[in-house]
Amino acid sequence: MKPVFTFITALFLCIIAVAQTPRKVIADKIVGIVGDKIILKSDVYNDIIDRQRRGEPVPENADCSIMEQILTLKALVLQAEKDSIAVGDDEIDALLDNQIRGFINMYGSKEALEEIAGRTIYQIKEDFRQTFKERKLAERMRDKIVENIKITPQEVNLHFSKKDQNNLPFYESEVVIGEIVVNPKASRDLEKLTIDELNDFKKQVESGAQKFETLARLYTDDPGSKENGGQYSVNRTEKNWDPAFLNNAFRLKDGQISPVFKSKFGYHIIQMVSRAGDDAIVRHILRIPKITDDEINEAINKLDSVRAKLIAGTITFGEAVAKYSDDENSKFTGGYKQGQNGGTSLELGQLDKELVELLAKTNLKPGEYSKPTPYTDERGKKGVRIVYLKTRTTPHRENVKDDYDRLAKEAIEIKKQKALESWFASKIPSYYIMIDEDFKNCGTLKNWMQYAAAGSK
Repeated sequence: MKPVFTFITALFLCIIAVAQTPRKVIADKIVGIVGDKIILKSDVYNDIIDRQRRGEPVPENADCSIMEQILTLKALVLQAEKDSIAVGDDEIDALLDNQIRGFINMYGSKEALEEIAGRTIYQIKEDFRQTFKERKLAERMRDKIVENIKITPQEVNLHFSKKDQNNLPFYESEVVIGEIVVNPKASRDLEKLTIDELNDFKKQVESGAQKFETLARLYTDDPGSKENGGQYSVNRTEKNWDPAFLNNAFRLKDGQISPVFKSKFGYHIIQMVSRAGDDAIVRHILRIPKITDDEINEAINKLDSVRAKLIAGTITFGEAVAKYSDDENSKFTGGYKQGQNGGTSLELGQLDKELVELLAKTNLKPGEYSKPTPYTDERGKKGVRIVYLKTRTTPHRENVKDDYDRLAKEAIEIKKQKALESWFASKIPSYYIMIDEDFKNCGTLKNWMQYAAAGSK
């Protein structure tokens, strides 16, 4: 049996891929059984058809690989049910709602999705309910099997020693870096100018002189929605949206435009395009009041005094972040930059361009704080920041000293994989297994075929 983690991960991606076209196209028959869990021909081949439809390469043995992934998942689900592992309906509903929002974003509207699928939103959700429940049960069962697995320094060293020492990977320079950010406040006059501008946009749309989406493409300060006319799909229960934005959006009827309001990003107007319960499609125009040199200099002076305290040691970096930083993410990260995987050790290419340039120009060394420096974030919002370089590695070949965390993660994944394989070896022979003759030539299913043959006697 090949690595179980790999199979489960691939299967979850397969489920999502199949979901991109919410309708079945294969004439079904049962091609596998694990205990009382059946596997349909469509479960295997719809993924292949979707890959072909998207123009992606499909390996010759894709059917064998996908069949093994599904057998693995069904076994985990079967055991999860035996162990009374529960997944709540509310949890599955949340996953389904998120998937439907993805579909609506993809196709542009709820109506377009229903037309393409040939089914209502409710029917689409029900089509995927069992699939999503099984995926979550398999995740929980996998986590239960490996929950007590730990790794020791000795095991990390042993893992490294088993690597080909003549072919170790090379890593570029990585940094652990933090920020204390102050966002200057615009003057009252410039804030009023921004509000007046948005009120004028609202009047133009309501009078029929302009379309909302045209004005959004021309004037919004939100780069994430500029190209599609300010449009977003939103759900009022999602916590990643600004509360003021959601509150103003869900007060509107279809076609209605909100008054000008303020969020943490700037000033907005919103147009409701369509709404279905807690889901809605809206357009918005964001305008960020201009920041002048006076406000920038005021923020620099404030952070100059903070930097002096840091250098003098009268306040720690964490304390300064909590007390002075305007960056909302700081409360979760302690002021440190994080990558997509949640780690704080980042390659320079993962930093914003202005931050890379600052490191190059100032020659900041580990343990040092930069002078307060103005910058513009990805949304075009101006700020001033102190940068703290905690650590910086030099480009190097992999070694235990510099890459312990990375090696420990590799080692524990291997240990978990072995634990899963051991679990399967002990459990699978006790299950009833049936595999259709269509898969008799799949070499990767050798162990499963053996159990199937034993179960049929």
